[in-house]
Amino acid sequence: MRTAVVLLTRDLRLHDNPALAAACAADRAVPLYVLDPALAGLSPNRTRFLHQCLADLRGQLRAKGGDLVVRQGDPVAETIRVARETGAGTIHLAADVSGYARRRERRLREESERHRIALELHPGVTVVEPGAVRPGGGGESYRVFTPYFRSWSAAPWRGQAQTPQRVALPDGLTAGDLPGPPAGESPHACEGGETEARRRLTTWMRQDLPGYAEAHDDLPGDGTSRLSPYLRWGCLSPLALAEAARDRGADAFVRQLCWRDFYYQVTRVFPGISTDALRPGADNDWRYDDDALQHWKDGLTGVPVVDAGMRQLRDEGWMHNRARLITAAFLTKHLGIDWRLGVAWFFRWLLDGDVPNNSGNWQWTAGTGNDTRPYRRFNPIRQALRFDPDGVYVRRYVPELKGINGAAVHQPWRLPASEFRSLDYPGPLESHRDEAVWLR
Repeated sequence: MRTAVVLLTRDLRLHDNPALAAACAADRAVPLYVLDPALAGLSPNRTRFLHQCLADLRGQLRAKGGDLVVRQGDPVAETIRVARETGAGTIHLAADVSGYARRRERRLREESERHRIALELHPGVTVVEPGAVRPGGGGESYRVFTPYFRSWSAAPWRGQAQTPQRVALPDGLTAGDLPGPPAGESPHACEGGETEARRRLTTWMRQDLPGYAEAHDDLPGDGTSRLSPYLRWGCLSPLALAEAARDRGADAFVRQLCWRDFYYQVTRVFPGISTDALRPGADNDWRYDDDALQHWKDGLTGVPVVDAGMRQLRDEGWMHNRARLITAAFLTKHLGIDWRLGVAWFFRWLLDGDVPNNSGNWQWTAGTGNDTRPYRRFNPIRQALRFDPDGVYVRRYVPELKGINGAAVHQPWRLPASEFRSLDYPGPLESHRDEAVWLR
């Protein structure tokens, strides 16, 4: 009887999972997840979300006659150990692009060859595989989004993998305990798992997808999908989501999924995206001001729309995409603080925090990355008045200002001095990069 192991990583789902489907084509399949202690402390929020995803996946696999095998330790060593224990001839793995993932893949290939076990890589983390489309003039990746979008849109998409109807685990294999979810840090973080992901997807596509193009930048309206954590962990198939949106004519949302793929193909050839500037000759004259940085982290910059975003991040483990641009631009373009410090803070809190998109978007905003206008500025007041015109978003997350009506909430320092002093809210931090005419 043929036995195959599938090492699950960021593909925690049954639907359209090419690696899992390939493993289940054998007589016996071992869906395996290895909890790596080296990753455990990076983000309590993501660790909690991950454990919820694993518990949900285990329940679904058991319903099909199998189980999720859980081990703790080095992913490569544990995968080889399980493969040898079960007599598996093949290990299946979804290809990924981060430095950690590429090192894991390289080591797993070396060990598989040493033990004469085949290793097969599969797509599934993106819509179009990183590297599948390349610039016509040479080069391994696109550095500008628009030409990439054209090529991506014209590229053929793979067919969706079939959902396994039955999963047969080898006899005698101990599934292993799944530790209970840790506490996390954000009290209102969403729940992980494919079941919850598909429930949210069904509701959102029915209620909000038709108006996405007009509503996705509206801060108080919250018209984004909020599906990014489920894409990050593979509870949803990017391909299945893109096909469903395309079939409904939701071009604006499909474009956002292309942005996600864009940074994956960048990271594939530039693994130092979290630490090294993408753009040659990019500005490296950064300030290091611990006090200002802490005020930004705490949502106490004195600029309400910035503080609202930073507090949403802590409260939910998620932040509206427009607020991410505003808060990142404030740190780098207004305070002049190193973008890498922002990358690290977001990476700690975000449920959807991953290397390609978190780091890629920070570099775009800081002017060190794939922006054709690297010196662009984001005026936070103009942004607030455009995307939160009545101040609803700000008052939702900055309760000190809930007594200020309308758009006046965005510039509380312009209130009469006695009224401003009564607010228990700081004045805006000093600018170190731009003229900040919006402070006047």
